[in-house]
Amino acid sequence: MRDHPLARLTSAQRALLAAWLPGLTILADLSWELVETTVLHASTADGTQVVIKAGGPSDHHIEREIRAHRQWTTPWTATGHASRLLHGDSEAKLLVTTYLTGRLVLETPDEDDPEVYRLAGELLTAFHGQAELIDHDWERRENAKSLAWLDRPHRVDPAHEAVLRLAIATWPTPSATLVPTHGDWQPRNWLIDGTEVRVIDFGRAAWRPASTDLARLAARNFSWDPALEHAFFSGYGTDPREPESWLRCRVREAIGTAAWAYQVGDRGFEAEGHHMIERVVPLLHEMG
Repeated sequence: MRDHPLARLTSAQRALLAAWLPGLTILADLSWELVETTVLHASTADGTQVVIKAGGPSDHHIEREIRAHRQWTTPWTATGHASRLLHGDSEAKLLVTTYLTGRLVLETPDEDDPEVYRLAGELLTAFHGQAELIDHDWERRENAKSLAWLDRPHRVDPAHEAVLRLAIATWPTPSATLVPTHGDWQPRNWLIDGTEVRVIDFGRAAWRPASTDLARLAARNFSWDPALEHAFFSGYGTDPREPESWLRCRVREAIGTAAWAYQVGDRGFEAEGHHMIERVVPLLHEMG
C-alpha cells in the first residue's frame, strides 16, 4: 500500500499547506510515478476544489509553473481556459491552483477530433502573442543542452549519435525570437469540457521560439492525421516553422526525448524518441 500522499511532502511543504488550506481533504492522487512531483486533487474546508503540486529535491518544474502563472497565463485564466494560482512558494517547491473540470483529451476519441486542435491552436496563438524578445545566445545554449544529453547514459544507436553530434557541431547559431511557450503542448495537457478545451501543466513553460511548442504535436498527432495539423493552424494562424530552425528543433526534441525517457525508465517514450531520431537522421544526411 502506498503511503498517504501528504507523507511524500517535506515538513516545510506540509506546514505551508496547513497555513494556506486549513481543513484540507485529499480527494485523489494524480501523481505521475516516473517523476518526483506529487500532484493531488484536494478540497478545502469550505468545499473549494484545488490542485496541489509539490516538487522533490531535484525538481525545477514547480518554479517554472509558478512563474508562468504569475507572468503569462492571464490570456487563459481570464476566459476560464486555465487554472488560477492560489498559493505558490518557489523555495519550498509548492503551489496550489484552482481545479479545472473536464477530462484529459489523451487516448480518447477527442484526440482525433480536428475541432479540438482548432481550439488548441486558438489558445496557443493567444499565449504566444503576449510578448517576444530577441536572444542572441539561445541557439548555442540549446546545442550545448543536446550534447549534454548525449554525454549522459542513453541507448541511442552509436551511428545515429555520430550523425547527431556532427550536425550539432556545424549548426549556425543565429539570434532567435522567443515568446512565452507552454513547453509540452499536446493532448495529455489538454482537458475537454463540453465544447471547451482547457490547459494544464506549466512545468516546462519558458521563453522559446514559437515553433518549439509544435514539436510534440508534429512527432505524434500531426504525423498520424494531416487533418489535425490543418485544423490546428486554422486556429493558430501562420505556421511559425522555418525549415532549418525547425529541423534543429526536431533533432533536439528527439535527443531529449530518447535520453530523458531512458533515464526515468519510460520505455514507451524512449522508443518514441528513437523513432524521432530515425526520422531526422536521413534529413541531416541530406543536408550534408
